[in-house]
Amino acid sequence: MTSSEPINRLAVDIGGTFTDIALEASEKLFTSKVPTTPSSPEDGVLNGVQTVLDESGIKPEKISLIIHGTTLATNALIERKGARTALITTKGHRDSVEMAYENRFAQYDIDIDRPDPLVARHLRWPVDERMGPDGAIIHPLNEQSVTELISKFRENGIESVAIGLLHGYANPIHEKRVADILRTALPDLKISLASEVCPEIREYERQSTTCANAYVQPLIARYLIRLDDELSKLGFQCPFTLMTSGGGLTDLDTAIKFPIRLVESGPAGGAILASQIAGECGLDQVLSFDMGGTTAKLCLIDNAKPLSSRTFEVDRVYRFMKGSGLPIRIPVIEMVEIGSGGGSIARIDELNRITVGPDSAGADPGPACYGNGGTEATVTDADLLMGRLDPDNFAAGNMSLSLDAAETAMDQSVAGPLKLDRAMAAYAVSELVGETMASAARVHATEWGKDVGGRSMIAFGGAAPLHAGQLARKLGIETIVIPTGAGVGSAIGFLRAPVAYEVVRSRFHALDAFSADVANSIINDMRAEALSIVEPAAMGAVLTESRAAYMRYQGQGHEITVELPARKLNADDAETLGKLFAETYTALYGRTIPGLAIEILSWTLTIGTVVPVPDPESPPRTQPSPIPSGARKLFDPILKDWAETPVYERQQLVEGAELEGPAIIAEGQTTTIVPTGFRVLVNGLSYLVMHRLSEEHS
Repeated sequence: MTSSEPINRLAVDIGGTFTDIALEASEKLFTSKVPTTPSSPEDGVLNGVQTVLDESGIKPEKISLIIHGTTLATNALIERKGARTALITTKGHRDSVEMAYENRFAQYDIDIDRPDPLVARHLRWPVDERMGPDGAIIHPLNEQSVTELISKFRENGIESVAIGLLHGYANPIHEKRVADILRTALPDLKISLASEVCPEIREYERQSTTCANAYVQPLIARYLIRLDDELSKLGFQCPFTLMTSGGGLTDLDTAIKFPIRLVESGPAGGAILASQIAGECGLDQVLSFDMGGTTAKLCLIDNAKPLSSRTFEVDRVYRFMKGSGLPIRIPVIEMVEIGSGGGSIARIDELNRITVGPDSAGADPGPACYGNGGTEATVTDADLLMGRLDPDNFAAGNMSLSLDAAETAMDQSVAGPLKLDRAMAAYAVSELVGETMASAARVHATEWGKDVGGRSMIAFGGAAPLHAGQLARKLGIETIVIPTGAGVGSAIGFLRAPVAYEVVRSRFHALDAFSADVANSIINDMRAEALSIVEPAAMGAVLTESRAAYMRYQGQGHEITVELPARKLNADDAETLGKLFAETYTALYGRTIPGLAIEILSWTLTIGTVVPVPDPESPPRTQPSPIPSGARKLFDPILKDWAETPVYERQQLVEGAELEGPAIIAEGQTTTIVPTGFRVLVNGLSYLVMHRLSEEHS
């Protein structure tokens, strides 16, 4: 491809129910939504890719870049469908992944459940060695203790191994030697080193993260290699990049080596999309609402930047309770994800109450209305029964929905047992899933010292525009933005993401003994690693660099993130870092603590391409009231009755068009419900902006 040819970029997002495709070509956007194929995910990807290629008329060899995000790693961890994995650790420390934090996250629950470690105890094997926290060898590695394990690998059918030795982040020489011995004897074994996956202090998080990486690595590696081969056969010749949970893009080799970085890749794309939309629309405080077929994701965005973190949990035993899941320590966009999607199953519990999720009908068999053998009522069945979905024009007309199957499932699962009218049963399911999402949003905001009331909402994903108005009422949100291509929002977010990679190193450094040479050496090593990953995929784009240190007062158990100057440090920067720490600490806690020494525990560096800051939108011109394309009966929660409701085709709504609810706005991959009490305006960017009217007006 020559430099004069247009840049055509293809984004792929595999969800639990649908696979979304977005192709950006010559400032035009082509999208597709196809059912996910769980047994062979690449089949769904190739089907969707072929659809957008046919629609656009672009040949595979003319594609400049492929960006891929997937929930496969997440699902493998939650469903415990990863590889048979072993853990090699320092003698005396085999139980640290089970001891965890040695606390009770549910203080008064006498029957507390804990997440089972990914590696069972009989597959956690110690070796004889000891490394000090400063990287000094206390006891050399006894290589015989490693070779004696080789027969155990064969006897137990081990596919993948996590090697996490005590203080390996400070000096990885023992971990690397263990890997060399195993690689020589077992060349097909997948190996994850804690000193590479998570080179940070805190043994439990480091081992948990490395075990998770090893657990999903064979599955993800096989999938990515198969997909790369199939894309090559179709004629694609461009770089193949993967979305990471931190919101950047990385190359194929890095994704295969560190698949744990892909765990939240799909939701991260959605958060990036919402952040840029917030900037375009001049919205300072936003709640991003992404609801698909399996889960709903909620993210707080302030000043066009999503919350970020260095740790999160998967497979929580208690849905919203911190500490009840497996900790994963990687860069991640902070959000709450709950089992409330279109495929979430509704049923009656032992107390005769309706429950929805977290289990999902997924893509196979899917909701009952899909007609693929599903028999349990889901949120999608409820939406269909309330008139929110057109059974003859679902997923851009690629699927038809069975009203009869949805009625039968709802009668058997909810309406019959509770002796409810079918429409009221569907409404009850919808209300419950709305309350679950609202509760999750409030808890998430409270954990971060924030509030959801008064924020604007940006809604996308196949199901979010159906439920956005309902959720906004519950949270006290007045404004909702639904972007173009909302049904495949995360895939579009991939197209807006920077090529970026973050590197972290734990190296203890007392500020009163600051050495600029040591600090610069750490930073230079991190920069070299980040550049080796970013530069090949950046295709000559301008790169930016940011740095931070994780600092604390001596004796404290946790650190705060302090932004560092992006230049070579010198001896005088000990004072500079002290001032930056004091400013950051004061902003967080309102004060500093005089007389205490300051420590640096870890360093981080991120290199990425520059993402242009979007220009604020221009006000649209006023247009005459749009004319509906038809009408259908919609169950109105305000009226608690059916109402004949106008249907508008989104592509027919021009900038400046304005209408009042109740109304239905249909498009290829989703449907927007404008509830009673809301007015919608098509803004200068062709986004739907719903404003909640005063109670008196509505």
